[in-house]
Amino acid sequence: MRAAAIDQLQRPLQTLEPTERTVSGTVAAPEGITDPPIDDLLEHVDSKYALVIYSAKRARQINAYYSQLSEGLLENVGPLLETRNQEKPLSIAMREINAGLLTIEAEPDEAPEA
Repeated sequence: MRAAAIDQLQRPLQTLEPTERTVSGTVAAPEGITDPPIDDLLEHVDSKYALVIYSAKRARQINAYYSQLSEGLLENVGPLLETRNQEKPLSIAMREINAGLLTIEAEPDEAPEA
């Protein structure tokens, strides 16, 4: 058994099957930016830069909502869909965008003072 383990360690990485390669901390079906796929998210916004700003703002709102729960304040709207166990606010925001639960509204520009 020990010889087989040593033999496997000595084989080049290229000969290993994709299922044999493992990296600490990875999962078989990664989530995050791959779920929902970036192409699906870009159908809901004008550009990838708008997606970054839009999702970051929503993630901050969700994070503030969770912080306010402990204080008894409810100034922000919480997640609009069912959340998974220990799901990060940015992942929640991206799933909300993909589900079409949010709309983009342009912020009024401040007029320069005369």
